[in-house]
Amino acid sequence: MGTSLTSAQVVALTGITPRQLQWWDERGIVMPHRQGHRRLYSREDVAEIAVICELRQRGFSLQRVRRVIHFLQQEFGKRLYESARANARIHLLTDGNSIFIKVSPDSIIDVLRNARQPLLAVCLSDTVRRLQAGIRINSKAAGAQAEKGRRAVARTARARNPALARAAGQ
Repeated sequence: MGTSLTSAQVVALTGITPRQLQWWDERGIVMPHRQGHRRLYSREDVAEIAVICELRQRGFSLQRVRRVIHFLQQEFGKRLYESARANARIHLLTDGNSIFIKVSPDSIIDVLRNARQPLLAVCLSDTVRRLQAGIRINSKAAGAQAEKGRRAVARTARARNPALARAAGQ
């Protein structure tokens, strides 16, 4: 399965609430692997959650988002993450009412049908890259966070006590 992330890590990376994440699992929108009562999410699961969150932030109902995910799985036989990872450069385009999928420069599919307004692009591969960077940073963050804290405490102590600053060579 590769790297698995806990619910807490997914919440930190995507900004979704723990309750939303649980509800999406209960409704079969994103289904993590289980280890006892623990939910463990793959990178693919996290990528889908991030794309869903982005569409929700743009005002799309969960029902519409579900239709898009279902369409992509049926038409392309892949999850959102796999499509973006294969360098297909699939883009979601929206006019605020409908969602289109751009699969090539001359091929755009209207997923929700009947939209006639200017379009706004959402690049799935950029979302996946941003998430992958967040996962890498998240794994290094614990050590870096502790080091930052130690440095801040040392700076504060030197600022309050000139003798410490001279001893540290400042």
